[in-house]
Amino acid sequence: MLSVDAFEIAGEKIWIAVVWGERIQGITFSLDRRQFEKNIERLIGFLGKRGVKVDLDRKNSDYPSVVRDVILGEVENVDLLPMLSFEGVTSFERRVYEWLTKNVKKGSVITYGSLAKALNTSPRAIGGAMKRNPYPIVVPCHRVVARDGVGHYTPRLDEKIFLLRIEGVEGWTG
Repeated sequence: MLSVDAFEIAGEKIWIAVVWGERIQGITFSLDRRQFEKNIERLIGFLGKRGVKVDLDRKNSDYPSVVRDVILGEVENVDLLPMLSFEGVTSFERRVYEWLTKNVKKGSVITYGSLAKALNTSPRAIGGAMKRNPYPIVVPCHRVVARDGVGHYTPRLDEKIFLLRIEGVEGWTG
């Protein structure tokens, strides 16, 4: 199923979509309506390439509201890990996503290099896993930054900065 909703957060309108079956299969969001539609297509394409069977019938659910509550800090990211299907992710990606979600809390960041060191891998591998994260916001890839700045974000850097500002991480968003 596909659940879509829009919310006002910190003076910005944010669209959130959640693809789900028995559990959450993927999440996407955007501050721009046209970009949001592209993000949904990108997520569905990614899930399809990874062999995840999705039902795209639109159905209301609480999932977009739960993701919003994560943004607002009303729900801890780690509390949603059991709701994620982890279908279509590699064992490496899952290990990265779980470690990040459990260890890097709201209001803090970690560099690609530090995360790589914690998981005994390379910063480039971490960057690839972050780019492929099908659960943004819940798996807080926006909290992974470059050693010399905010780093990159797929699909738009302004959305990473928005999320970090909401979390009070001003030092990396200037």
